Amino acid sequence: MQLTRHSDYALRLLMRLAIEPRGLVTIQEVASDYRISRNHLMKIALELGREGFIETVRGRGGGLRLGRPAAEICIGAVVRTTEDSFALVECFDAAHNRCVITGACRLRGALREALEAFVAVLDGYTLADLVARPDALWSSLRAPAPALPAGASQNP
Repeated sequence: MQLTRHSDYALRLLMRLAIEPRGLVTIQEVASDYRISRNHLMKIALELGREGFIETVRGRGGGLRLGRPAAEICIGAVVRTTEDSFALVECFDAAHNRCVITGACRLRGALREALEAFVAVLDGYTLADLVARPDALWSSLRAPAPALPAGASQNP
């Protein structure tokens, strides 16, 4: 299973907010720190704000901050919010399933069980668990940007 870039960036945004000593951080700062798209982060921030994971403060000196303590933000809940679909294979999507062996196949059950186990593991972690070593995260954020392969774009 692979999480979408949307979920990846959402988790990174939350981690960045959790280690922010000033309390507020701007989208531009996060985009710059992670070297990712500001526009994509804006969409993610809107979604996380609607769900209460973050708060936005408008105006001069505004920015983003966590909407609740990091220890109260369940990683499984964030992933459920940010993933559009957990349809690992065609038969998980009844509206588009064209697989001819669906009725007899046991793969679907095995994959569903694996998916449930995956999300259950994430439910065992909070944002506080992910940022337990803020100094190491800060060091990584402040490290020089890795060299991009020839022809690669910095903003996906």
